[in-house]
Amino acid sequence: MRAVLTTTPAPHRWQFIRVGGADQVIFRTGEDIARLGELDQKLWVALACPTRGIDFDARTLDLIDADGDGRVRPPEVVAACEWVCARLRNPDVLLQGSDVLALDDLDAGNADGARLIEEARRLLQIQGKPDSATLTLADIADRGELLSAMRFNGDGVITPETTHDDAVRATVAEIMRTHGSVPDRHKDTPGVDRPRVEAFFAEVQAARDWHAKADANDKTLMPLGEPTLAAADATRKVQAKLDDYFARCRVAAFDAQAVTALNPSPEAYDALGANKLDLSADPIADLPLAPVTPRCVLPLHGNRINPAWTGDIATFAERAVTPLLGARDELAETEWLSIKQQLAPLQSLMAERPDNAAAALPLEQLDAFLQTREALLALLHDDEAAETHNNLLVDLEKLIRLQRDLVVLLNNFVSFKAFYRREGAIFQAGTLYLDGRSCELTVQVQDTAKHAVLAGLAKTCLAYCDCTRQGQKMSIVAAFTAGDIDFLFVGRNGVFYDRQGRDWDATITKLIENPTSVAQAFFAPYKKFVRVIEEQVAKRAAASEVAGQGTLTNFATRLTTADQAAGAAKTPAAAPRTAGRVDVGTVAAIGVALGSISAVLVAIFGKFVDLGQWIPVALIGIVAAISGPSMLIAWLKLRQRSLGPILDASGWAINGRMKVNVRLGGMLSQTAHVPPGARRVARDPYRDRHGKTGVTAAVVLVLALVVLAWRMDWLDHRLPAALQHSPTAAATVPPVPSS
Repeated sequence: MRAVLTTTPAPHRWQFIRVGGADQVIFRTGEDIARLGELDQKLWVALACPTRGIDFDARTLDLIDADGDGRVRPPEVVAACEWVCARLRNPDVLLQGSDVLALDDLDAGNADGARLIEEARRLLQIQGKPDSATLTLADIADRGELLSAMRFNGDGVITPETTHDDAVRATVAEIMRTHGSVPDRHKDTPGVDRPRVEAFFAEVQAARDWHAKADANDKTLMPLGEPTLAAADATRKVQAKLDDYFARCRVAAFDAQAVTALNPSPEAYDALGANKLDLSADPIADLPLAPVTPRCVLPLHGNRINPAWTGDIATFAERAVTPLLGARDELAETEWLSIKQQLAPLQSLMAERPDNAAAALPLEQLDAFLQTREALLALLHDDEAAETHNNLLVDLEKLIRLQRDLVVLLNNFVSFKAFYRREGAIFQAGTLYLDGRSCELTVQVQDTAKHAVLAGLAKTCLAYCDCTRQGQKMSIVAAFTAGDIDFLFVGRNGVFYDRQGRDWDATITKLIENPTSVAQAFFAPYKKFVRVIEEQVAKRAAASEVAGQGTLTNFATRLTTADQAAGAAKTPAAAPRTAGRVDVGTVAAIGVALGSISAVLVAIFGKFVDLGQWIPVALIGIVAAISGPSMLIAWLKLRQRSLGPILDASGWAINGRMKVNVRLGGMLSQTAHVPPGARRVARDPYRDRHGKTGVTAAVVLVLALVVLAWRMDWLDHRLPAALQHSPTAAATVPPVPSS
């Protein structure tokens, strides 16, 4: 027995590029797209992205988002790739990104492709282009115009305009009146769907069946013929009240002492009289039909009938008593029992009457509605059958959109080619111009406070801005990855340009500070030191100004009230102490302090000068001690600077580190530079002049270098012995004594 050999497809050969600290796949051919499901998801850059808040066609994302949860994940991307490649003869056409579908590109060899070809030709026929071999997104994007050209659009809703039969149109109107309406898919025109139609005809049929039992020729059921229905209806309204009245009368006949208790008490009438009377009110209607007596007779006319029931009793006498018993002014209990007995069969039938709106319609109208049932159900069937064409229209739209947008999505989801090649990633909201630079790494934000918690882990200088334009408002976060951040603060204004080129007013509302470069971190301690000194000087100056203003105010007050003070003084006052006198001890203490400080500074300077040739090393050590920690921290943060937390906070799921190094950061945030070839034609007339300051600084620097050279003995060979730092004594040889 020979073994059956099975061949497994060879593994696909992918190509990658290393960028942003991660291996990212390159889509070279349509086969790369068709076999995306074979790519290990650990190599995908992103694992999820939102369908809103990014610069990508929302309709395309909705078609890819199979579960409709507002997020796109790898299984849905893979399914979209396999779906579109299965309907194309050559998936390489996806790399072109065109919104024009050539019918020859559809695969007629499989059922799905053949149906799309047939539907595309049908669509072109409707649009008056039967000879066209291409279908564009514009031809199919607005399906409303296509549906308006069709009598049946597949939504399962029949409107009054759908039918040409007046009887069917009247039935549709009655269904909408009794069961409500549902808007159709085209222009939201009110209509009816299958559940409403079936429920309506079920009620009509039930009412028709009930009417069929009410045979007017059956004397047992209808003793009066057709008027029996009116008699039964009038009797039903007063039956409970009549039974109550005659029951009271029977008790009164049994014992005359019960008459008083069975009639309303004076207290009950007192309670009625205390309020505003209404003859139709419940308190009056609850009273007996007439005064209770042992005679067991009910007056049918006159003032002895309860005012609340006068009308119903009169109708009962007219439609039931007179036709069944003859005209009379009173009704005995035995006569009432006779009326109930004659109407009992019809009352039993009335209890079976359907409780719906159709039961109140006449028999002729019910028959008219039932005659339109088959026609209306046929219209529903034809409209529902058109849903197949509508689904194919959706598939054609999905195919064209994926042909145009799928590669763009893959280069912003599976890999970040669009971002690292600076082609404009779909998560980039636009460009922010602020503080003499442009920031291209901007992301739309829904909740600033929530976003900042996670985005702060990106180790990037982030500025959250509120953008407004013509009453519209949105929030963004911009990453400042180059230049200094000295003049970035909350309230700073700029201009934001979105991906459509619209300009927005932007204002910083929140700032997360992080270094942008090691060089910027080198000067940060000195800038902070100068800033602290400036703040302290400003505070002392403000305090001195307040004190001076207070002194001047007091002095002016004394001058203006000097005459009043002189008149009020009766006796010579003691000589005041001379203002401004300074205590001698204080002066001495200040002098001692200044002397001590000067001595310390001189000693430090002397020790520094004594270093000699090690002075440059000492200077480098001082600078390293001051700037070193700041530069080290900046270097560590720049190594950790990543795009991932910024996008994760916006609803993405980033799979890799996605580093933003100094070189890339310098491209994402560009500072202002004079264009190449330009020249300045004049000097700034308002520039700060530092002539004397510069000369003084140069003189001090030269003197310091001269002192250093003298201390290092570099000038001794050029100076006389008296000025040398280390003069050498002339060697003297003693004379040899003569023998």
